[in-house]
Amino acid sequence: MDGTANSKFDRAEELKTSANEAFKANKFSQAIDLYTQAIELNSLNAVYWANRAFSHTKLEEYGSAIQDASKAIEIDPRYSKGYYRRGAAYLAMGKFKEALKDFQQVKRICPNDPDATKKLKECEKAVQKIRFEEAIAVNDSSRRSVAESIDFHCIDVEPQYTGARIDGEVVTLDFVKKMMVDFKNQKFLHKRYAYQIVLQAREMLRAMPSLVDITVNDGSHLTVCGDVHGQYYDLLNIFELNGLPSEDNPYLFNGDFVDRGSFSLEVILTLFAFKCMSPSAMYLARGNHESKSMNKIYGFEGEVRSKLSETFVELFAEVFCCLPLAHVINDKVFVVHGGLFSIDGVKLSDIRAIDRFCEPPEEGLMCELLWSDPQPQLGRGPSKRGVGLSFGEDVTKRFLQENNLDLVVRSHEVKDEGYEIEHGGKLITVFSAPNYCDQMGNKGAFIRFKAPELKPDIVSFSSVPHPDVKPMAYANNFLRMFS
Repeated sequence: MDGTANSKFDRAEELKTSANEAFKANKFSQAIDLYTQAIELNSLNAVYWANRAFSHTKLEEYGSAIQDASKAIEIDPRYSKGYYRRGAAYLAMGKFKEALKDFQQVKRICPNDPDATKKLKECEKAVQKIRFEEAIAVNDSSRRSVAESIDFHCIDVEPQYTGARIDGEVVTLDFVKKMMVDFKNQKFLHKRYAYQIVLQAREMLRAMPSLVDITVNDGSHLTVCGDVHGQYYDLLNIFELNGLPSEDNPYLFNGDFVDRGSFSLEVILTLFAFKCMSPSAMYLARGNHESKSMNKIYGFEGEVRSKLSETFVELFAEVFCCLPLAHVINDKVFVVHGGLFSIDGVKLSDIRAIDRFCEPPEEGLMCELLWSDPQPQLGRGPSKRGVGLSFGEDVTKRFLQENNLDLVVRSHEVKDEGYEIEHGGKLITVFSAPNYCDQMGNKGAFIRFKAPELKPDIVSFSSVPHPDVKPMAYANNFLRMFS
């Protein structure tokens, strides 16, 4: 080996060391950049690929993680960490059978590794559970609505209950304020009132179209928030900074209300309560985490079961299928959780026509609305998440032109400042969960649109303290091992 090759490989090792330090500091994007530079100098080192895969996993870029881990395995089929990283990414996507194969391979390579043995057992349990659930599953078309089997009026409230109460059928501001204080003090809402809120929200959401038009009158405004992900105390901070929702101060929360953060129930009941109190004060869009498959993995299902009951798990799954998929503000601003489409020519009328009352499919318009991400390159590319796609500035501009729109606002991605403006100013990402999962160090943001100009006024904010309940506290045991 000549001196030039030696110096290249030495430089690659230096870059790996710097990347490892960035990773430990939770600077995962920086780590990816540094591992990429190391790979460019020495593409046959399986460690670099596996380490970059782990960084992608931390950013929820599971498709990219699987690609990198597969490359590490291709370079060195005996490198256990390649299978380990790929198995972890498959787990995070809910692809348990594929994950199981990888962990079985880790066990073959490292038969005496206790960590590999433990993870393999957890994965086997998860696959067995899924197979059992598939065996007993009722076809969606023949399943009776759980909401229609519940009469909250018949549920007694014990005399010793001191929490917030709804008098009669109307959710009032006084009730919502009391409930929010109770939640802040880690008290629970009585299940009678929780049922009432969720059932009333369901009726309102069911009646809405898949694409909702919002009119903001001249001189008035609308605030758009991105992912909250169960970070209830940061939600309270948004209301502290920007005022409580009301007809004069309306909000649009753009999906991913739940999962990961361990106060997801408090978040969703608060948002639903404001919707019940004043429908035009609170608009809600579906995110990719408002789905059974995500809630089963990332904590919401476990949290609801722990704090309320199994019936509520089924009820929330049903209500999430009623959430609209996108909004248009004053015929000019298109707001969606994920992004745009794998084909050109999609009109707003096509989105209105989507039958959304189902679990999100793995392809098609509904899937892409919930899962897609922008990319800096033109055209379209594979999704770094493994679901949906990546779309470029030309795709954004064509969609806006074809629908006579000015701007796309979407969420779905952590951003250092809580937002990012891309695609020549025609696309804004807004993310409202600061210090995401207590480790990312990012700010949150929200956007105020004032009519008639609808010029985006973006406000960034930092995280606030919360009780000592860790993110993912209610997530499935096998996934907590990798978080």
